[in-house]
Amino acid sequence: MTFTQGFLIFFLIVQLIHFLGTWKLYIKAGRKAWEAAVPVYNAFVLMRIINRPKEWYWVILLFIPIVQLIVFPVLWVETIRAFGRIERTETILVVLTLGLYIYYVNYMLDVEYVHERSLKPRSALGEWVASILFAVVAATLVHTYVMQPFVIPTSSLEKTLLVGDFLFVSKIHYGPRTPMTSVALPMVHDAIPFTGMKSYLKEPQLPYFRFPGFETIDRNDIVVFNWPVDTLSVIDDPNSKTLYKPLDKRSNYVKRCVGLPGDKLEVREGYVYIDGKKNVLPGRAKLQFNYRAKLKGRGFNDQYLHDAYDITDGYGYLNQQGTECIFNAVTDEAAAKLKNHPNVISLEKYHPQKGELGRNIFPHSKKFPWNTSYYGPIDIPYAGKTVELNMDNIPLYKRAIGEYEGNNITVEDNQIKIDGKVVTSYTFKQDYYWMMGDNRGNSQDSRSWGFVPFDHVLGKPTFIWFSWDSNAKGIFNKIRWNRLFTTVSGDGEPVSYFRYFLILLAGWFGFNYYRKRKKEAKK
Repeated sequence: MTFTQGFLIFFLIVQLIHFLGTWKLYIKAGRKAWEAAVPVYNAFVLMRIINRPKEWYWVILLFIPIVQLIVFPVLWVETIRAFGRIERTETILVVLTLGLYIYYVNYMLDVEYVHERSLKPRSALGEWVASILFAVVAATLVHTYVMQPFVIPTSSLEKTLLVGDFLFVSKIHYGPRTPMTSVALPMVHDAIPFTGMKSYLKEPQLPYFRFPGFETIDRNDIVVFNWPVDTLSVIDDPNSKTLYKPLDKRSNYVKRCVGLPGDKLEVREGYVYIDGKKNVLPGRAKLQFNYRAKLKGRGFNDQYLHDAYDITDGYGYLNQQGTECIFNAVTDEAAAKLKNHPNVISLEKYHPQKGELGRNIFPHSKKFPWNTSYYGPIDIPYAGKTVELNMDNIPLYKRAIGEYEGNNITVEDNQIKIDGKVVTSYTFKQDYYWMMGDNRGNSQDSRSWGFVPFDHVLGKPTFIWFSWDSNAKGIFNKIRWNRLFTTVSGDGEPVSYFRYFLILLAGWFGFNYYRKRKKEAKK
C-alpha cells in the first residue's frame, strides 16, 4: 500500500465516522441525511448548520495538516451548540472524546436545532479562548508554510551567522513542505519545551509533498534542513541501531550548500573545489581553520581573545607546560593579528595529512581514507542519474538508496541487492546536496554524514531580527546591536535596519495618538 492509498483510506474512514455521527442532526437542521456523507460538500453544509457560512475558509483549514487539529475541536463544539448543548461540561466532553460525544447527542438525545444561533461568546473567557484559537491557527499557518523562527546553536557558520543569532527562515523560497507527521502540537518541533516529551505521534504519516518555490538552491546558499542522520543511535556508525524519527521531526541544521546535484566535489586543505575549480564564497563568508601555536607558556585571557581577535571557539593545550596549543577556529585575518600576541612564538594552519583517515568521516570506510581537510573527489547524485554499483562505491550510496529513497538494500556474498534483486546500477529519484560549515576545522557537516536529499530541505534563512553574545561582558554589550534587523545574504558588511524600524514604530504610535486626540476633539 502506498502513502497516497493509505491517506485516501484514512480520509474515507473520517468521512464515514462523520456521517454515522451526524446524519440525524443534519435532518433536524432541515438538511438531507445523504448530505452528511458527501466528502468536502458535507463540510460546507456543516458551516451553514452551525450558522457560519461566511467562514467557508474553515473547510480549507480542515485539510491542512496540524492546523486541522485545532479546527476539528472547534467544529465539534460548534456542532453540539447548534443543537442547544451549551453547558461547559458538554463542551469538555466533546473535546476529550475526540468528537465522539456527538454520537450520544445524535442517537440518545432529543435535541432541537437552534435557528439563527448567536455566535457571540457567552462570557469573557469564551471570547478570550476564541481570540487565542484564531491567533494559534494564524501563527501555525505562517510557521508551517511561510516563515519559521530559528536560533543559531553552533559556530559552524561563523562569521556569517553567529551563535545567538535569531533568524527568520523562509519556507517559500524553495517551496513550503507540508507536514508529514499529521498529529503534533502546533509550532513545536520534536519535543515539548522543558519536558523532553515527544510533541508528536509517529503515526499516521502523510506522503511527502512540497509546493513550488520561486527559486532553486544556488551554490553557497545558506540552507536550513532536517539532519539526515538524526535516526542513528550512534551518529558515526551508519550500521548502528536506528531509532525511528519522522523526517519532518528530525533536528534542524543550518549549513552552507557548497555542492549541487551533478557536481564533482573535492576538498583540498579545507577549501572546496567543484569540477576542479576552487569554490568562490560570497563576501560575507569568512572561512575558519585550526591553527597550531607554539607559546611562551604564559597563557591567554579568554575575554581578550574574544574582544581583540574575535576568537569564539576556544583552544586546547597539547602539553602540560602550556607551550603548544590548537585554536579550533581562526580566520586568516585573526591569525595575522594573533601572530603578534606576546605569548605566541609561531602560528601555522593545522591540517590532517592527505590520505589520513579522519574520525567520523563519511562514508566511514577504510576504502576512503579521507578527513576534514582532504576529502573526495565525490560525485553528488541528482534525480535521474544512474550510477554503476560495485563493492568499491557502495559505501558512498548505500544510505541514500536505502534510507532516503526507501529501498531495502543489502550486500551479501559480494552482491548488491535492492528489494531482494541483484543489481549493478541504480537510478536516483531525487536531488542531493553537499552542506558544509565555514568553520572547516570544527563543523559536523556532510563530511560527517554525506548527502542531504532535497526532501530534507526546510528553508532559507533571510533575516536576523535579534542577536545575543553570551561571551560579552555586561547586559548592554551582550546585544549585538549592529546585527539587529540585518539580512543574511548579500555582499559587504551587514547593514542594520533597526533604526528605521524604530522610526516607523514611533511614527505609527504618533499617528495613532494624533488620530485618537482628533476623534476626542470632535466629541
